[in-house]
Amino acid sequence: MLRWTSHSVKRSGSRSFARLDGLRTPLGEELRAARCLGATASAEEACVPWSRFSAWLECVCVVTFDLELGQAIEKTSICYLSFPDSYSGCLGDTQFSFRLRQSVGRVSGSWFGEEDKYNRDAPLILQKELAHFYGYVYFRQVKDVSVKRGYFQKSLVLVSRLPYVQLFQSLLQIIAPEYFEKLEPCLEAVCNEIDQWPPPVPGQTLNLPVMGVVIFSVSLVFQNLLPAPMVLPTIHELDLFKCFQSVLIHLQMLWELMLLGEPLVVMAPSPTISSETVLALVSSICPLRYCCDFRPYFTIHDSEFKEYTTRTQAPPNVILGVTNPFFIKTFQCWPHVLRLGEVKMSGDLPKQVKVKKLAKLKTLDTKPGTSESSHSGIQRKRPSEVQSAILRRHLLELTQSFIIPLERYLASLMPLQRSVTPWKTPPQIRPFSQDEFMATLDHAGPQLTSMLKGDWMGLYKRFFRSPNFDGWYRLRHREMTQKVECLHLEAVCDSDLLTWTKDKSEVEIVDLVLKLREKLMRARKHHLPVKEELVEKLENYIQIVISSLPEDLQTVLHKH
Repeated sequence: MLRWTSHSVKRSGSRSFARLDGLRTPLGEELRAARCLGATASAEEACVPWSRFSAWLECVCVVTFDLELGQAIEKTSICYLSFPDSYSGCLGDTQFSFRLRQSVGRVSGSWFGEEDKYNRDAPLILQKELAHFYGYVYFRQVKDVSVKRGYFQKSLVLVSRLPYVQLFQSLLQIIAPEYFEKLEPCLEAVCNEIDQWPPPVPGQTLNLPVMGVVIFSVSLVFQNLLPAPMVLPTIHELDLFKCFQSVLIHLQMLWELMLLGEPLVVMAPSPTISSETVLALVSSICPLRYCCDFRPYFTIHDSEFKEYTTRTQAPPNVILGVTNPFFIKTFQCWPHVLRLGEVKMSGDLPKQVKVKKLAKLKTLDTKPGTSESSHSGIQRKRPSEVQSAILRRHLLELTQSFIIPLERYLASLMPLQRSVTPWKTPPQIRPFSQDEFMATLDHAGPQLTSMLKGDWMGLYKRFFRSPNFDGWYRLRHREMTQKVECLHLEAVCDSDLLTWTKDKSEVEIVDLVLKLREKLMRARKHHLPVKEELVEKLENYIQIVISSLPEDLQTVLHKH
């Protein structure tokens, strides 16, 4: 059986580890405990998080195989997700990723005080997860006659809410080999160094020292990087050509499946291939956010196994990366299965790449000059990074062609700026009408920017029923609402409040003051992009208006 321990380091005093048995508490408690201090620390200190370490990682886990423990473990999701299953046959060093749901009812600690600011400024694809954790795994399995099983098996796992797959996997390539040789002292030193890192800030290039020698130069918006011993051109992008090379013929269909949030199982020979493929699929509809669940590596021991494999209801909107051939039978009722490589299968099941699709899902026709262009680089033997750039650009253009008509229609739902006046309630955004949108496609559809021909209207109708449309519309509607709020606040700030109040009753003036205060509070809470000088001007006006009222009303308003 698997056993895992979490490690963190004191911020001051002796540099001893907090070695925690992660098997006795729910995962939420494990991860919170992994961030607290050692057993010798005071109760007060133990609740203080590592603000800098916490900006990057939840915790660092070490997972080992314990033959003696047997079935004593109760909470094992993170353990099994940190090891390849026996069918993968991974010898040597293996790296992969997983994603798991945080414990139900768990409330994030105070170390997320800056989370709203980070997510507000970060591109969608780089935003922190609010309800899930990523696990970045470095697994080593080598022959060892001194061990009862005959193999040394151990994983070093970085758990984070950040989707920085390239950064954390590169970090593991440096620290994991050292850890396997020097064990806890090495891990302690690395945790201390990470606790000195500056927080991730979108738009900035960061130098991140690791183990006193190597420095990563990381840009959160793909800016030019500073010279460094090890440079990462991206913190999250995968090698798309490597991930999709064996399924390029199905790329158009896979893009549609991601766009529609269709259930999909990715069967792969190793967790490395399954996790990279799932993450690449999720990124294929960028800059649109993928709003369904996805599990880069999923096992039969996962806590959601029963939820996702029940046959009493339709398959959920989720992408599952699996390696165990047991899933071939389990997921035979799923509408879409992508099989990669030589998965060890039983019976006479075909071993070549296979995509099962729903008969009613009509795919777009592929013509030369579109998705075929993403295949041409193979014949010319271009470098993998060039192939990936071609694929990424092709998928981006495809997604933009689909989204631009929606964005154009959404812009037409906004009220005219001249209709926003200071003394009236802000005008409402018109509701989204699917029929009205469909009527715009003949003259403003994807055919204006894409050479693909096909049933675009059918694709939009299916998209409207998907979680991706719901997530996109909610986000855009919130942004539009805030824009209207911002315009109204600017109109109020530019108005002459003192003149308006001259012929108004005390009740009307008090009501105005309360409404303006509420508007200012909402603007600060939602970080509306209003110029600070306008806000200060309005606050001064409010104080002048209050001072013109009788003292008893002034007292009441000051208390509020």
